[in-house]
Amino acid sequence: MNAATAAAPVLDNVRATLSYFLRPVKFFRSYQPQNLRPDALAGLTVAIVLLPQAIAYALIAELPPTVGLYSAIVAAIVGGLWGSSNHLHTGPTNATSLLVLATLLPLAQPGSVDFLVAAGLLAVLVGIFRLVMGLAHLGILVNFVSDSVVIGFTTGAGVLIGINQVRSLLRLEFPSSPGLIDTLQNLYQNLPETHWLTLGIGLVVVILLVILQRLNPDLPGPLISMALATLAVFIFNLDAIGVKTIGQLPRELPPLTKISLDLDLIAQLAPGALAVGAIGLVEAMSTARSVASLSGQRLDSNQEFVGQGLANIACGLLSGYTVSGSPSRSMVNYRSGAITSMASVFSGIFVLMAMFLLAPAAAYLPQAALSGVLIYTAIRMVNRQEIARIWRGARGDALILAITLFGTLFLPLQFAVLSGILSSFALYIIRTSVPRVVPVLPDDNFRHFLHQPEKPQCPQLVIIDILGDLYFGAVNHVEKTLLDHLERNPGQRYMLLRMQNVLQCDISGIHSLESILRACRDRGGDLFMVRVRGAVLERMKKTGFYQQLGEDHFLEEDKAIAHLFYHVLDPAICIYESEVRAFRECQNLPKRLLPDEANIPLYIDIPRGQIDHIEPQHLWEEMHGPNPPLVIDVREPREFAQGHVPQAELVPLLDLLTDQRKLPQNRPIVFVCGGGRRSTRATYLYQNKGHENLRVLRGGMSAWEAAGLFEAIE
Repeated sequence: MNAATAAAPVLDNVRATLSYFLRPVKFFRSYQPQNLRPDALAGLTVAIVLLPQAIAYALIAELPPTVGLYSAIVAAIVGGLWGSSNHLHTGPTNATSLLVLATLLPLAQPGSVDFLVAAGLLAVLVGIFRLVMGLAHLGILVNFVSDSVVIGFTTGAGVLIGINQVRSLLRLEFPSSPGLIDTLQNLYQNLPETHWLTLGIGLVVVILLVILQRLNPDLPGPLISMALATLAVFIFNLDAIGVKTIGQLPRELPPLTKISLDLDLIAQLAPGALAVGAIGLVEAMSTARSVASLSGQRLDSNQEFVGQGLANIACGLLSGYTVSGSPSRSMVNYRSGAITSMASVFSGIFVLMAMFLLAPAAAYLPQAALSGVLIYTAIRMVNRQEIARIWRGARGDALILAITLFGTLFLPLQFAVLSGILSSFALYIIRTSVPRVVPVLPDDNFRHFLHQPEKPQCPQLVIIDILGDLYFGAVNHVEKTLLDHLERNPGQRYMLLRMQNVLQCDISGIHSLESILRACRDRGGDLFMVRVRGAVLERMKKTGFYQQLGEDHFLEEDKAIAHLFYHVLDPAICIYESEVRAFRECQNLPKRLLPDEANIPLYIDIPRGQIDHIEPQHLWEEMHGPNPPLVIDVREPREFAQGHVPQAELVPLLDLLTDQRKLPQNRPIVFVCGGGRRSTRATYLYQNKGHENLRVLRGGMSAWEAAGLFEAIE
């Protein structure tokens, strides 16, 4: 291998990595001018929603409104240009803001410089985490986090946001606390200090939001209610009589943040950054997939991770805080007719323009109005319908919902999120480690195999569906289930595994299959397989299991039962010992059960080498020689009539056993049947009675026909 060949994979990885960062170049090169107008209109519509949300959500994190606006501007532009979704809108969200507050409160006092520095550093750490996830092609990992985690956390976050905002709604003065119990205690203790005018403004805003929502859900309720509250403060000079306002906003572009490289601070922020980064990715990707299901767009989860990462890094460096994909704004973006992610860029530009134009008016925006908007939003975060669906559904999903909700309400939020995510992974591991392993039988039309526990099974052959992967976490369950079945059904010496649902098989899976194979062969049976997938078959070949089992043991599903019936199973058991007719091939078999007095075991293992065989060609030659052997066909009359060895004498096995027929001692005898099993049984039994010079036609009439001798029929 030359140097150029060896370097090719490295160059491919470098190109793939660069392509993530160069997405805006590709985007603008392919952008169609006719999309400009619908994207701009959609961006304006989203900006109307984004402007009040950015201010309100910053209040959840106890950050200045300016930080929320800067985050809204930067995240909308960067997330739109570097993300993969045409409609996902990146910016401040309520759940992320609550997590930011919970992460920062133990480290710094809200309103202090240290609090702002920590908020910027947290955004950078979250961005780096998401960026690495995207560059490492780990976008698929979000698929393993249950939607129950998001619903549970969002519900708990809604409760916490609503209760935390009651303080501002009542204009109470007490320190912020991430704990639900502490907040409730402080509210109760400070309740007599309620400022009733502030409370009235907040309640009017909530009522107005409810009315606007019922009149027309598409109206920008938060913006209208906040504008009216601002106008009321300005006209009646309410700030002079105790109504608090957010103060005037600065008119400048987002300035650079002074990022601290304090390793101790980074270590303290790391658990929170992991929780915020993880729940934000799940929130963003679930939103992007939800909108993509409506638009028909194909998403690149890794590119979206890169976009989310860069958006957070940019916000952290430009006086913002942690951001994520917003479900509400993304849906507004889609419904407003956005064609491309340029609509998100336009929304950021419009918010920037509004910040310059409306900055003086913000001096009259009452905090109670923001609290009213947030309380209304918090109530809508509790999705009672979805909670009920999850609760009525699978127990595992309900348990994850309960764990995440309980953790969100009563544990530090970063640990609540991580506990929900870990519960999702645990549930996935449990579900994949105990795949269904069920015996199946043909349906009444013999077209499909189904699990039918009410039907009797074949006494010799069990067909098993393995509904899951054979990896190290699942093999113990699969192997134990199969071995337990063999132990409960000792007569079923042959096993046919249906492998179409086994997508992966590691070395532990190979070892497990080898154990099953040994168990089948130790009892005189064998193992067969159908519909083995390509990757699994290749793994079997590379590990030697394919050769160990044998190429002829990998069967075509349509022909598998016929092959096993005519070449492997023992018809004597079907005819003389069992009334079960499980397969199409055995429907016409005669039923000749042995009487109780014929106490002769039919289920016997013949020691290898104890029975002599004769090849079909040699028997043909002996039949035409001077001393032809006596050929006794032990099949049923119907089988005999369809073709037999010339000059053979028909003595069905049942008659041979029950009549205790005496055979000549001075003449060679050859027993014949369909495949050699019934004739071997007869030979073994008569050998034990002292008969000598007994042989079996190897392969029975099937081998006789294959040798081209079947035309010699009497």
